[in-house]
This record gives sequence, structure tokens and C-alpha cells, in this order.
Amino acid sequence: MRSYEWATRQKALAMLRNGSRNVDVSRKLGIPVGTVSYWRHLDRSARGVCPRRSAPECPLCDPVPLAAKAYAYLLGLYLGDGHVVQNRAMRVPSLSVWCTDTWPGLIEACANAMRAVLPGCGVTRVQRSGCQELKIYSRHVHCLFPQHGPGKKHERAVALSDWQQAAVDAYPWEFVRGLVHSDGCRITNWTTRVVGGVTKRYEYPRYFFTNRSDDIRRLFTDTLDKLGVEWTHCTRNGNPYNVSVARRASVALMDAHVGAKY
Repeated sequence: MRSYEWATRQKALAMLRNGSRNVDVSRKLGIPVGTVSYWRHLDRSARGVCPRRSAPECPLCDPVPLAAKAYAYLLGLYLGDGHVVQNRAMRVPSLSVWCTDTWPGLIEACANAMRAVLPGCGVTRVQRSGCQELKIYSRHVHCLFPQHGPGKKHERAVALSDWQQAAVDAYPWEFVRGLVHSDGCRITNWTTRVVGGVTKRYEYPRYFFTNRSDDIRRLFTDTLDKLGVEWTHCTRNGNPYNVSVARRASVALMDAHVGAKY
């Protein structure tokens, strides 16, 4: 572990005692979060205020139920705009989901889902250019998101575990909503027709889901099939990355259970 000046360590401890999170102190002072966590532990030990073991938080490792509804939504967000990170500076892995600033309601929904799935773990928000990165640290991240692996998602196989599929089957609309909130949108298309010599404009709503992973698109369309939602592939420039929902009855179903981002 690299050595730091005494004043730097005291400044970090002062911030921690005032309620700052480890990750916030790490970014503020440019110190690895693992080092900050170690200093915090030593300081608590010296003052005799070490916290008790946190409550169980992983349904795979501990006898606690899975918040299946929140998990189905968060899984959809993760498959679209999320990733799991762990490097030498972080002893505990983190789940990150990127949400654009345009949709504050989506940001809150993501944070709430993270808290429900990993109770007792705080959600950190990092402002980026035009978006927020929502992060949650837990040693159980790899348990809950086994799709994590080297390389980009569209360059490797992505399949759900049996217990994940059970959560999706129990709350399919939450899974679809998470996928649409990450890599989808609701738009209004328009066209013109000449009726009685007069050009009239017609508008109709439509949902799109775009993802380069064949496996993730298949998870999306398989779930739509089970829900009775009609869809088509919308190939552009030879790339079948877009899934379209445009039939009126299917759009009405999507509106009732998913809706536009907010």
C-alpha cells in the first residue's frame, strides 16, 4: 500500500467522521477507495466503534428473499446500460448503471431498485457529462449479476440463470420496462396522406429497443411474446439491432405497463 502524508490521512478521517462515503473521499483526495476503507476500519477500531456485521443482503448466499420485482427491473437496466467493475483499487466490486440527466424519474427508479435489491448498501451518484453514473458496492454483485465477464456484452454469450429467469417470469413487465428504460424509447412517427385532394398528417406512437447483442434482443423479444406483444425487426444499414413495436394493441399494452421515459 502506498504511503500518504499524515495530514492527508487526517483530512480523510475528518471527512469520514462527518458522514462522507468512502468512495466520495476517494474521489475528493485521489486515494484508492480500498485505502480509505482500511483507514476507516483502523480509526473505528481505535475508537471502539466498529459496526456490527451488516444484515444479510444476498439471496444466493444468505437466507433472505430476493426482491424479485425490483431485481427484474434492475436486470433490464444492467443488460442495457450497466456494467460490473472491480480493479486493484477496489476490494469490493460495484454495479454501475448510466442514466441520462434528461430522465430524472428514471434515475430515481434505478436508485430505488438498487437499494431494494441490495439493502444496506448505499447508492453513489457520480455526475458525468450529460448523465449520472449510479454505483452500488457489494461483495455480492457478482452473485446477483453472473452475466459479468471480460469484453463487451454483444461480444460474448448472455444467458439468464434459472433463478433470474424465474424473477423475469414473475415480473415480465418490470424486465421489459428496465430494458426499454436503458436501450429503448417511445417515439411518435408521422406520415402524410392525400384525402379528398387535401394532404393530411397522421401520427402514431411506436416503441423501439436497440441493442447489438443478439442474446439480449432475444431475451427482450421472448418476453414480449409471452406477454402477447407483437414486434418486428427493423433492419437499418443491414444491421438487425432494432426491435419495433408499432401495432396499436401492442403499443397500448406497452403504454399501460412501460410508458415513456420520464
